[in-house]
Amino acid sequence: MRMTFLGTGAAGGIPRYGCTCPACSRALREPAYSRKPCSALFTSGEHNLLVDAGVMDLHERFPSGKIQQIALTHFHPDHVQGLFHLRWGVGMNIPVYCPPDSEGCADLYKHPGIFEFLPQSKFEPFEVDGFLLTPLPLIHSKVTFGYAIESKAENSIKVCYLTDTVGLPARTLDFLQDWKPNGMVIDCTDPPVTQDQSKGRNHNDWDQALSLIDLINPEKAWLTHLGHRCDSWVMNEQPALPTNVQIAHDGMVVEFI
Repeated sequence: MRMTFLGTGAAGGIPRYGCTCPACSRALREPAYSRKPCSALFTSGEHNLLVDAGVMDLHERFPSGKIQQIALTHFHPDHVQGLFHLRWGVGMNIPVYCPPDSEGCADLYKHPGIFEFLPQSKFEPFEVDGFLLTPLPLIHSKVTFGYAIESKAENSIKVCYLTDTVGLPARTLDFLQDWKPNGMVIDCTDPPVTQDQSKGRNHNDWDQALSLIDLINPEKAWLTHLGHRCDSWVMNEQPALPTNVQIAHDGMVVEFI
């Protein structure tokens, strides 16, 4: 199985419009440090699964038939905005697996175009082409799923994709500790909080993300959904990471063997 990070940024991305912080200034000078909206492509054999669709140029990145199925974590705009143009395509319908959110985002439900939205239930596994997915409830301001993603190939690989969230519900944590993933992708939006700050209500900070990785103990883990404050903090502090943890970047490709 292969995992490609299409975007690794929080809402607003990096560089953030008008911002002159160290991370945004670096990204303006060196586009390789830019972060687009958070999303990833999973590939197993000839089967592709897109997780989230915040990247706005999906219709240009992928030829017709390349996006075979989509799993959405939730319906905040930075995770679905790429669907608004793509839906007016022609040809085969694309199934979109999603949380049971009656509001969705704007008029996607009313005018789905080529998409078939298929709400799922927490902790109830479902099969798609090439993969077995289990929706895992997360802690966010809108109903949100992470996904336990298992390739159906002979050498089965297990990866959990967990964004957007602040901490994890107890049952989700218990599931993942029992499931024992090979890989873990986790929300790390903010830098560590100081004593005079309160922790965020919707996203992990650096310490929370590393603590969850330690509790779940995957073989490898990647930090994603980084905001510009977190990237600036990393630039300044150069923090050490456990040997099995990396900061993801746009375009990063991970091959699981």
